[in-house]
Amino acid sequence: MSLIYDEYGRPFVILKEQQAKSRVKGLEAVKANIIAAKSISNIVRTSLGPKGMDKILQRVTETDQSVSVTNDGATILRSVMLDNAAAKVLVDIAKVQDDEVGDGTTSVAVFCGELLREAEQLVNARIHPQTIADGWRIATRIARQALLDSSVDNSGDDEKFRQDLFRIARTTLSSKLVTYEKDYFAKLAVDAIMRLKKEGSSDNLNLDLIQILKKPGGQLRDSYLEDGFLLDKSIGVGQPKKVTNANNSFTTYPKLSLPKRVLWQLNMRILMEWNVSLLSRVAML
Repeated sequence: MSLIYDEYGRPFVILKEQQAKSRVKGLEAVKANIIAAKSISNIVRTSLGPKGMDKILQRVTETDQSVSVTNDGATILRSVMLDNAAAKVLVDIAKVQDDEVGDGTTSVAVFCGELLREAEQLVNARIHPQTIADGWRIATRIARQALLDSSVDNSGDDEKFRQDLFRIARTTLSSKLVTYEKDYFAKLAVDAIMRLKKEGSSDNLNLDLIQILKKPGGQLRDSYLEDGFLLDKSIGVGQPKKVTNANNSFTTYPKLSLPKRVLWQLNMRILMEWNVSLLSRVAML
């Protein structure tokens, strides 16, 4: 420990551990970042594909020490504690992939790790990182053009478009928990998309219109696609479980720029009015 003074004559203490530390610069810093990013890639590498292994994750917080088993790349990467900037960038890339596409997070992490693995050899050969990055940009343009040249647009033919979507969904579900029923769930997903395509433009499908209701229990094949609207509402005390020939009233309101608390109160009021209307109808019966 040493005592020194700044330019204004104010004293401050430098600890011995801080004096021994040094900043990594230049080629050593580049190699350190590459090693950190490759470590993140190696974590999810073994969970890639239909034969990938699951990871056991345990939280280490004081309030939560739960254990979960998963092979989802996004879930695994969100659970990793990081202090390296390059590794955090790799995790952010996987998060963007998950938000934009919804799949391929493990593939993105593994692919970036392989690119950095090859780049490490070029760095050892005294090739500047900017030159390597320029080469990646050129390769990206060439690969994208090759994909565009080999692609086929079947959006005009509903039958071929449905087959393409089915194959894509089936491949995506191969590494998920529902892999043994991937044909069934792929058909459900494709049927939902095709209904949206019939109702609106295929260029701008609003996937938020597809509502997923989760209920515990049952088997995988008990899942189904309902052609209509399902209201997920629990039965209140004293209310009947089944009403025949009931009159339903749905009240809508325009999208207003109101505070969330006001909108919440408005929703609660509509729900209460609907309950009163339903109870009145039951009393009449």
